[in-house]
Amino acid sequence: MTERELGTTTVAKGAFGVSGTGDVSGYGGLVRRRPVTVATEKPYGGYFDEVTDALEEAFPEFHDAIEMVVVDRGELTLHVKADRILDVARILRDDAALRYEMCSSVSGVDYLDAADDPRRLHVVYHLTSMTYRRRIRLEAAVTAENAKLPSVTSIYPTADWQERETFDMFGIDFEGHPGLTRILMPDDWEGHPQRKDYPLGGVPVEYKGAEIPPPDQRRAYK
Repeated sequence: MTERELGTTTVAKGAFGVSGTGDVSGYGGLVRRRPVTVATEKPYGGYFDEVTDALEEAFPEFHDAIEMVVVDRGELTLHVKADRILDVARILRDDAALRYEMCSSVSGVDYLDAADDPRRLHVVYHLTSMTYRRRIRLEAAVTAENAKLPSVTSIYPTADWQERETFDMFGIDFEGHPGLTRILMPDDWEGHPQRKDYPLGGVPVEYKGAEIPPPDQRRAYK
């Protein structure tokens, strides 16, 4: 995928590094504008101000640990420094004014060649407060060369298999995880299939002796 800057947005063309006329995936002609993430200024609206105020009060190091607060499409996201994710998660779970008791999702995102940040690999956590019927989204970013984050399984046991899947698909090492092994791919599989620079084809199919051809060698139907 190639990208260029256009004002405050990034324009992306194609997908998955495919070029030329051999792409039969339908993504070769894709043109998509991706907004550059910017912080939201207070007041955020709804219960978002109450949540962030409570977190600031309970966590004096808020402004050191939180890179920015973003409200978009009715969702509150805290962009957290990778090495502070445990501190933030613990306060969100334990503080009486917050009570985010449940981690419902841990997933990965790869912003390959993102122009605004070399930390292309992001981990996204969705937390739910069953006490207050509220949701919050945490996001932490790392580089592909040092793809390491503390595991949150000691705080949220539900993150166990979700962190394993993110490790398997994106190659992010969750330090302190009780058993960080592959969960979808065979243990000896090379690479991480959901990284944007992972090949679309030319990879031997496990157990069958077949091979998926790369896009430029596939039969094109017109």
